Amino acid sequence: MARFARTAIALTACLAACSAPSPRPPESSTVGVGPNPQLPAPNHSLIPTVDIAPAVGWSGNEAPVPALGLTVRKFADGLDHPRWLYVLPNGDVLVAESNAPGEKGKSGVGGIKGAVMGKVMKQAGAGVNSPDKLVLLRDANGDGVPELKQDFLTNLRSPFGMALVGNTLYVANADAVVSVPYATGQSSIGTVPQKVIDLPGKGNEINHHWTKSLLASRDGKTLFIGVGSNSNILENGVEAETNRADILELDLATKQVDVYATGLRNPVGLAWEPTTGALWTVVNERDELGNDLVPDYLTSLKRGAFYGWPYSYWGQHVDVRAKPPRPDLVAKAILPDYGLGSHVAPLGLAFQPAAAWTGGKPGALVGMHGSWNRSPRAGYKVVFIPFANGMAVGPMMDVLNGFVDSTGHAHGRPVGVVLDRHGGILVADDVGNAVWRLTPSR
Repeated sequence: MARFARTAIALTACLAACSAPSPRPPESSTVGVGPNPQLPAPNHSLIPTVDIAPAVGWSGNEAPVPALGLTVRKFADGLDHPRWLYVLPNGDVLVAESNAPGEKGKSGVGGIKGAVMGKVMKQAGAGVNSPDKLVLLRDANGDGVPELKQDFLTNLRSPFGMALVGNTLYVANADAVVSVPYATGQSSIGTVPQKVIDLPGKGNEINHHWTKSLLASRDGKTLFIGVGSNSNILENGVEAETNRADILELDLATKQVDVYATGLRNPVGLAWEPTTGALWTVVNERDELGNDLVPDYLTSLKRGAFYGWPYSYWGQHVDVRAKPPRPDLVAKAILPDYGLGSHVAPLGLAFQPAAAWTGGKPGALVGMHGSWNRSPRAGYKVVFIPFANGMAVGPMMDVLNGFVDSTGHAHGRPVGVVLDRHGGILVADDVGNAVWRLTPSR
């Protein structure tokens, strides 16, 4: 009881101290970044580091800062916690206005730690109720100003991933994949979504990582589903992790669900690499091993492969906190392809063709939502990782920055990233309640 009381006091004091933002030095550019990142020794801590960027939003003509060779303008504003983006074949853009389901206790983090994390997330802009809908943005002439902005689909539950296959639009709710019929050019859908399959997090289950991403196979026969873990490091037991920390594979004809890849603590963005056709994802790794562990990462996915969580990280570095240990799985753990830095929270993923602003190289765009448990803070930006022969080679470069000001306040936080039909880069900003559009400077 005394230890619990000391922990409560320390966590509360930490939250209070970290609520007053102050200028921070830049994050390391080498530790945890690249194909062969530096990995320090783990620093186990009972009390997690808390260093948030309190959310304040944008005012007036304020905007994030684009890389040299790019221009940014607001594509849409007045949105309600926009998280994910999807571009339909006719160029219409769907925006998932969403947040975590509101049921008490669904996060799976209880006690003082859960209470403090809840306060931290609220100050970071994640404390809003989920709007539970898709919004349509239509920019038919490609001038960067949508002529139409309206609700597209409601009756959803913390929607995130979207995928159109033929005349069916699939949406990944927090607890199920649902579908509705879609006709090209439709500006709204009144049909009640029908459940296709349940996903982890249904009913009264814990739903710690609630986002569920979707990507259709090239032939339209399969949906790949990113499902995050139900804990940081098995705090809720092995049983709570069934079909979690996985990429699931849904056969649309039979509704059969198989596990494609495992050991991925929280795989979010999914995309096809255009040169090789390989499936890639970005992964949020585990916490409470120090500021510079464990690197979040960008990686290709191999069928049947195990990527370490929770028993090891970055290949076969054993995490002694995972009980019971599984040396048999650790021996199978494979290395991710590219470290993005620790606690940067990569969410959005899109592949960018070679362009003048990229130095003539193709590569991956990653939206980094930003850390809450690292000091100095890291992420809060969109980055570009050059590719060669279908592999990430770096060095990583900032594409859109300036979401956090010099006083440590967050005007925005990037989430989903997509390319629109006219070659622009769209970025969902869930704190700024906007979608930003990046285009080459003229």
